[in-house]
Amino acid sequence: MVDFQKVRQSDFWYVVGYIATDGYLSVDGRHINITSKDRAHLYSIRKALQLKNKIGRKTRSIEKNKKYSQLQFGDINFFSYLENLGLTSKKSLTLGPINVKDGYFADFLRGVVDGDGSISTWIHRTNNHRQWSLRIFSASSSFIRWLESTIGEGFQVKGKLYTRNEASKKNPIFILKYGKFAASKILKEIYYPNCLALERKLLKAQLCLQS
Repeated sequence: MVDFQKVRQSDFWYVVGYIATDGYLSVDGRHINITSKDRAHLYSIRKALQLKNKIGRKTRSIEKNKKYSQLQFGDINFFSYLENLGLTSKKSLTLGPINVKDGYFADFLRGVVDGDGSISTWIHRTNNHRQWSLRIFSASSSFIRWLESTIGEGFQVKGKLYTRNEASKKNPIFILKYGKFAASKILKEIYYPNCLALERKLLKAQLCLQS
């Protein structure tokens, strides 16, 4: 069980953001599942939550190889707490605004970016300058619009919201994108020293800030 008194608050809200994007609440009303390709990262999350549950492997969709790792644990109190914050069992389309505690939105957002975000870089064709962008993906219009509004108010930056339709999916994917200046401003605040983060995205954030 997660001991709310012992877990560092910044880590706790990071995990909430990560669950909101790359995890889910079981329909049984008890189990929380956190999935990642980065097995080592799940060990970091398990340590942060002070759990001892086994980290297993799983497949997604029609894939046969178990290339994803998962941390699954049962905790009725934590499950109920997450529901009260706004997380849902079938969150892909139903997720909306999350009641993040004041002062911890940056940690929550880092969890979101690590879960369903992308930090990209390329060289501009005309001026040969390095460009950067931060993108966040979601199937929920309500959640992504809440993120856009909250990020705008908290970081004083503007993003662009796109919709992408895929033939293999019934519902559109919403993409919230920030250009180089806005991305660097956000990344500087959310990826601070000694924070709990997915290492490969932390390294990309650091490269963005160095440039």
